[in-house]
Amino acid sequence: MVAVAMRATALSAERVRAEQIRTDCVGEVRLTREERQILALLAEGYLLDGIARRMCTSNRTLRRRIRGVCDRLGVQTPIQAVAWAARRGLI
Repeated sequence: MVAVAMRATALSAERVRAEQIRTDCVGEVRLTREERQILALLAEGYLLDGIARRMCTSNRTLRRRIRGVCDRLGVQTPIQAVAWAARRGLI
């Protein structure tokens, strides 16, 4: 009986860790792994063309995703989004 309870607890902990790997939530804002990767690449100084190639997406799609992140974070520019994520330890 104890072994079953311990196994259930371990599975719950694994699910929580998997969810944390997939998304990070600060307050009510959720960033996916890809969004965090985009912000991290911006922080490293990559240009949009380089990020788009690295993520196998178009520049237009990348710009749209960055704009969506900025809107959700309540910031005006991608640089502000990078600073926001860095202050919270997401990148």
